[in-house]
Amino acid sequence: MTEKVQDDVEAALLDAELFLKYKSPRKAAERIQKALKLKPHSVRLREGLREIAAAGDDPQEAARQCLALVQIYLEREDFDTAQERLIEARALDPRISVTKGLEAIRRARRPDLAAAAAAEAAHARTPRGVTFAGDLSVVSVFDAVQVVENARLTGALNITDDDGSSARVLFNDGHIVGAEAAGRADAPAALRRVLEQAGGEFDFERAAQAFPVAIQSHSNTNLLLDTLRELDEEKQK
Repeated sequence: MTEKVQDDVEAALLDAELFLKYKSPRKAAERIQKALKLKPHSVRLREGLREIAAAGDDPQEAARQCLALVQIYLEREDFDTAQERLIEARALDPRISVTKGLEAIRRARRPDLAAAAAAEAAHARTPRGVTFAGDLSVVSVFDAVQVVENARLTGALNITDDDGSSARVLFNDGHIVGAEAAGRADAPAALRRVLEQAGGEFDFERAAQAFPVAIQSHSNTNLLLDTLRELDEEKQK
């Protein structure tokens, strides 16, 4: 960052601090937004605007800044902070979709999966004729989970990869409560297997009764992010 750019950022933050001191959060936000037009990748400006919006009862704006920060932190390979901002975005505004952020974090943490997905896309097959189904080279597993969550469905998301091996994720009212995969001893290990899947097909089968709870989490987003982090840690061992 050049000295002039640094001075501009400092000036905007100081002005915003003064506006806040005199109980004018709207002007503080406007001052930072003006600076962001010239410095859109400034972490300090976006973090400042996020804090002002959250404190000023504007969760939608705070969530938007969180999503913008996710991309910036990913570019800097700060995966943990990117994950924190993605979780915060969903907590601030449950209506927003975080599937793109989840996919971006997965691809950033596991570039080998991104390469496999690209290869699969080049040989994409026609999805099977099932009511809720798709091709994972076109629709990510995160998108499929989001659909199930939004519709509060109970059932199994069945996934079959290119070599014929299968796995499934179990849902009660849209919440992930279990997972099964060949060769995986428990539900968390099976879920890790699902998130390693870069290609293949999926379909969702509704169930009349709820499944036993083998995985507990406050939200699907937190669970998936924690599982991605575990995959990253396993790879680094």
